[in-house]
Amino acid sequence: MSRTNTAQGRSRATAGRSANRWVVLVVLCVSLLLVALDATILHVAVPSLTEDLRPSSTALLWIVDAYPLICASLLILFGTLGDRVGRRRVLLLGYALFGIASAVAALATEPWVLIAARALLGVGGAMIMPATLSILRTVFPDRRERATAIGIWTAVAAIGAATGPVLGGFLVENYWWGSVFLINIPLMALILPLGRRLLPESRGGSDGPWDVLGALMAAAGVLGCVLGVKRAGAGEPFLTLPTAGPLLAGAVLLVLFVRRQKRRPHPLIDLRLFSRAAFTTSVGCIVIGMLALVGLELIAVQYLQLVIGLSPLETGLRLLPLTFAAMAAGATGSYTLRRIGPRRMVGWGFVLTAAAVLLLTLMGQDDRPLLLTVGFVLLGFGLQTTLFSAYESMLSEAPQESAGGAAAIGETSYQLGAGMGIALLGSVMNAAYAPGLSGVPGVPAEASKAAANSLGEAYKVADQLGGAAGDALHQAARHSFVNGLHVTLCVSAGLLLLGALMARRLPRVMDCPVDQEEAFDVLKAPEPGEPRVPRVLDRPVGQEEAFDVLEAPESCESRVPATREAIEPAGSGSPAH
Repeated sequence: MSRTNTAQGRSRATAGRSANRWVVLVVLCVSLLLVALDATILHVAVPSLTEDLRPSSTALLWIVDAYPLICASLLILFGTLGDRVGRRRVLLLGYALFGIASAVAALATEPWVLIAARALLGVGGAMIMPATLSILRTVFPDRRERATAIGIWTAVAAIGAATGPVLGGFLVENYWWGSVFLINIPLMALILPLGRRLLPESRGGSDGPWDVLGALMAAAGVLGCVLGVKRAGAGEPFLTLPTAGPLLAGAVLLVLFVRRQKRRPHPLIDLRLFSRAAFTTSVGCIVIGMLALVGLELIAVQYLQLVIGLSPLETGLRLLPLTFAAMAAGATGSYTLRRIGPRRMVGWGFVLTAAAVLLLTLMGQDDRPLLLTVGFVLLGFGLQTTLFSAYESMLSEAPQESAGGAAAIGETSYQLGAGMGIALLGSVMNAAYAPGLSGVPGVPAEASKAAANSLGEAYKVADQLGGAAGDALHQAARHSFVNGLHVTLCVSAGLLLLGALMARRLPRVMDCPVDQEEAFDVLKAPEPGEPRVPRVLDRPVGQEEAFDVLEAPESCESRVPATREAIEPAGSGSPAH
């Protein structure tokens, strides 16, 4: 009797929470949108703030990079801290810090103040990002609904990253560079009380003390790796101390962190997650997907502005089809995942993206809007399909008590993939671009060497030379850039096809397990006088629907035993395993 009442009380409480779960999703998506916007919105404001604050080249680099570096390095720290002290608590603190840092950044009058504010924004972002995904994991216990929620979540992330430059361009043209930060304040003032009222508190495993030293080792290790990768992507020689030093130090710290976690009875991150093929493969697919996306977007922006001659605002608008396609992939992802399963969804998503990349090799020195639109639509849909399914599979493989750590691993993989994409594809682009500028008739060796740094630099050198030599250098640089772009696209397509092969390790079908104890409560006969309304998946259903749920669907296998004997065989006193 007591057990039955407890189960019914738990069901009623869960049903009450479930009624607000879609409202919770809206709050989480608005949180993620702000964090994603801040990752890209500053890029178009750099010329304006440079004219106003007059930062040195090093200070300008830190103004741009402080946010993503700090955010990436602290994801594991705050993700695991949320599992211990409460994910909602960490998220609300992140809201407050993000709002304060935005106000400081908007009103900064010195470069060092803006750098500090951007670093604080990174701390706030690191609190918000894993907390949104781990709370989502908690409020959507049914995998089918969770897949829909993750589809919306990933679509919002794509919207934020893609619309950042467009929104930033509008604000800088009509106001001043600080307005790109100022828009965060009213939104945070609204979302902080809403989050406090609506978001549920949840924790993971809280056994043993929180490993502060391990968390700091992970933060420093990720910071070193991301910093080294970013320097390599910026064109710094790989074997120099500023590039190889942080990369090597970060790798050593991460190895020591893993060894420490293996020895501890209560580790920050359950490394047994990586023994699950689906979890490890999903993380690898996120890295490859982001590697391709960010590297290609960076090169595409240069192509649209420097080869085709579009303005920054026109460039942002030309990339909007990619965003709309990503939104469509997120909106339909749950249905597709249930129908075809993670393996085929991730694999075919990679194949579609590779096909889109190869289609874009038809781009030349002349504008072809239809070709670009079709290529960007296929690219956005295919890549978002892949990222959605990889995130969903990774999160579903992790138990609820480790949701914060799993979300932090996924977000860290996202950031590392983005940095590696800029470094790897940028290096391929530079290697293919530079040889085409040697031996241009009438151009001195010094000028050719300077022009080989970038297409923008080549245009400046050509303008300085003038005459026939300048025209020849200008034409050679455009031609060489387009050739380098084709080589880079082919390399990217090869990496995407490698991701498609990796996806073969993912499960064939979307498995939707239900806890055996919960299944027993669902199927147990009610007390005399109580209505016989089965509860399945935390919602009231009719008997006929209940029997439909108990039969495993073709593409989403629910492990709910059809009879009590499947849980507790006759004559036994305990559930069967």
